[in-house]
Amino acid sequence: MNNNNWPAASTGDTAFSTVDASKLQPPRSTGNLIAREQLRTRLLAARQQRCVVLRGPAGCGKTSTLLAWRQQLLPLGYDFAWLTLTQEDNELARFLDYLIASIARVGDSMAREASQLEGRGIDAEAVERTIITLVRGIANHRRELVLVLDDLHSLTDLGIHEALQWLLDYAPANLHLVLASRSVVPLSLARLRSQAMTLELDFRDLRFSLEESERFLQTQLGAISHNEARQLYEQTDGWVAGLQLLCVSRKRPRQSQTAPAQLRDTQAFEAFFGNNVLAQLMPGDVDQLVHMAVCNRFCAALCAALTGQPEALGDANILLTRLESDNLFLIPVEGYGPERWFRFHPLLREILLKRFATRSEEEQGIVHARAWSWFRDRDQLDEAVRHAVLGGQGAAAARLVEAQAERLYAHGDLRLLVNLVRRLPAKQVGLSPALRILMARLHIFAQDFSAAEALIEELWHSVPLSDVAARFRLVLLRATLAVQRDDIDSALSVLPQMLHPPKEANAVMVGGGINICSWLYMHQGQYELARRIQMERPLLIVDGAPLTGTAGGSLQGRCLIGLSLAMQGQITQAERVYREVLQEAEHGGKSCADAYYLAGALLGQVLYETNEVQAAFDLLSGWLDILERISIPDSVLRVFGILASAQWALGHHQEAFAYLERLHEYGRKLGLDRLIAYSLVWRVHWHLLLGEQVATESCMAQLAAVYARHPQVENSPLSEIHMLAQHAEARLQAARGDLKGASLRLGQLLTWCENHGRHGLAARIMIFGAFIDRRLGQEQAARDKVIEALRRGHRFGLIRSLIDAHADALDMIIELVAQEPLDPVLAFYVERLVATRPVARVDVEVAPEQTPRQSAGQGIECLSERELEVMRLLAQALPNKKIARALGLSPETVKWHLSHIYSKLAVSSRDEAVARMRDHQSATGAV
Repeated sequence: MNNNNWPAASTGDTAFSTVDASKLQPPRSTGNLIAREQLRTRLLAARQQRCVVLRGPAGCGKTSTLLAWRQQLLPLGYDFAWLTLTQEDNELARFLDYLIASIARVGDSMAREASQLEGRGIDAEAVERTIITLVRGIANHRRELVLVLDDLHSLTDLGIHEALQWLLDYAPANLHLVLASRSVVPLSLARLRSQAMTLELDFRDLRFSLEESERFLQTQLGAISHNEARQLYEQTDGWVAGLQLLCVSRKRPRQSQTAPAQLRDTQAFEAFFGNNVLAQLMPGDVDQLVHMAVCNRFCAALCAALTGQPEALGDANILLTRLESDNLFLIPVEGYGPERWFRFHPLLREILLKRFATRSEEEQGIVHARAWSWFRDRDQLDEAVRHAVLGGQGAAAARLVEAQAERLYAHGDLRLLVNLVRRLPAKQVGLSPALRILMARLHIFAQDFSAAEALIEELWHSVPLSDVAARFRLVLLRATLAVQRDDIDSALSVLPQMLHPPKEANAVMVGGGINICSWLYMHQGQYELARRIQMERPLLIVDGAPLTGTAGGSLQGRCLIGLSLAMQGQITQAERVYREVLQEAEHGGKSCADAYYLAGALLGQVLYETNEVQAAFDLLSGWLDILERISIPDSVLRVFGILASAQWALGHHQEAFAYLERLHEYGRKLGLDRLIAYSLVWRVHWHLLLGEQVATESCMAQLAAVYARHPQVENSPLSEIHMLAQHAEARLQAARGDLKGASLRLGQLLTWCENHGRHGLAARIMIFGAFIDRRLGQEQAARDKVIEALRRGHRFGLIRSLIDAHADALDMIIELVAQEPLDPVLAFYVERLVATRPVARVDVEVAPEQTPRQSAGQGIECLSERELEVMRLLAQALPNKKIARALGLSPETVKWHLSHIYSKLAVSSRDEAVARMRDHQSATGAV
């Protein structure tokens, strides 16, 4: 299983359905670009710079300069991602949407994982994770990528500025960020300047020279004398927009006879355009231009609709053709369907919008209402809602969102739902119980659990009992929130209500309830019942098609069937289920993304259990950020446990502990004590193996504190915490020599496993119990336990569960089974266990005979000052979180530095990196 696989339709369908595609492509060239050799040479030489900044007033040629540069670089193998920004993008979630979509247009693979994180929260940590995930995708792209952010001055949000700073700081070598702005760029470029990694151009560099102005005027006006060209150049000081406007004015038959204006800024442009261009148009044409300006982009059909005469399509086409031929600051853009689409030059649109603002509120409302109706009828919901709100029709917009919510949710358009709700007036959302329920759902989606809980409780007391459908939604939300919080007791409290949905419940609600019930039954040890309700679920239909990929879809349900099998130890059967789900999800598009990642996470557990350690690590190591944001705690627990165990099996002990530390932090952040307990028990086991008594005692004290928060836990669904505490205590007793006490606890644990159907854990405990029996001199009892563990292991397809039970598990099994002959089936199973030794290394790029220290990586000298600081703390065996605290960084930033360090040193783990540093210190005498 390759972790680059992805549902085939992920970005090719409507994964970015909230995005105006016209902003994601450079404006079409009119063929009148002027060759500017000096500027061309400077930009060509700067093609490897990390950042290029073009700053100058509106209309000074920033965009046309970049278009010409793009034409230079495309033949050299460079890819271009383009994003034209407007004031509407001055909101963090919307900006991230567009940023990711612009990268996705160049290559889906670069943006796949980041697109799953976007929308799952906009707190600083979530945004940084999104940026880092995007950067990692770009780093894997084989070509140079230029990312152009045009009109950056439109963005004033500090959160956006911080996200851009991360993008710049973490940018891989193949990413070149280009920023075009009217104002000072709000980023720190000092470090890049000191490294000579930036090129900054201002108006002095961008304005036309006299010779360039003359060539431009000749392309626009034909023959023109040198003196006349000089006169126009002096009027504009080489300002491109001024030159273009003078050309438009001179082409018209009725030129103004006033004295030449000095067209050197936007104020002069506005006055001249009004007096010399708009004043000479027919009043109806001027009105049409003003109305068109309210839309970000427009086509003939939309223009006709804005006049209130949708049948006048021919007249609208004639107007657009004339404006385009007159070079009236009309820019062709990519559109939707067969229509030709355009947008106004920003300068012209600003002028027209100022005129629109002087119209009466009634007229403005009418124009927006026409736009809202046009976009709504074409299912362009984001633009429709925007115009409805601007036109004072917030109630109608709210009804549209309510009507479309379930359809969008069913098809995985959660990002669009988030944006639509954000566009609605807060007052309107507050008046609608359906929208408030949707807001609670979106809070859970973004992991803002406190806000979700408060809103759910408020709604529970305000939604009338007669609204049975809405109240059932609230039941499901309570259960969903409980699942995300790993609060099984709270989820069980609403289980009876979920088992009997009202007839008013729709397909998504019914399917979601079935999945939650299935999950709850598993945690009660009722695996057969968990599977049966999935098998008996009705066929859910949405828009005439089976519902398969959403939270209520059958793909998720089938994943849960596989999970129930795995929890019983039926690994082989579970693997078949997961692989079938993955195959279907790969072809299901974005609506199947959650099921895809869930099945992948669960498959990773199967791969590790069957000793495909390398495959499990490769599959899951790049998915942590996504799984932490979109998966239920059970999935996250399994993934971290697999990655930590894989690293331990491969001898990368620091890496193994780092994964457990991150699991602990995840559990602490979301209040998931069960996950914290698992992290601590794994650490106790490994610290004991390493003889680290102090660290063991520390973990046991933390585990005792977790257990103390749940004093009656052994009688509740969270009995796993009790089991985990007993397991850790048994291992500690054995290490201290209290063999009888350890044996007694193991017997109690075995009873718990039998009662809960946990056959895989039972086999593991039997192997550990056999060691205790041997140390007590009970050789036959030990052999009986091993034989029973082997029978269970063979029956359920277990390998690592037995091998990982003890450091010498495999040697003991071989010794004990050699005393008496086994039946052929168990003998063959033992041969499979023996064949697991040795385990292949993860760092496959290093030849078998080549040690990591002999690899072709660079020396310690190649590391930056910050990377050396990270390395010094790494050598002290500090986890990422503590390194972050020491250096005043976020854990995500530390992870990013570590990936760079590993790459530079050609190593694959903390242990190898520390070894390289110690070798360097020994060789140089450094401390």
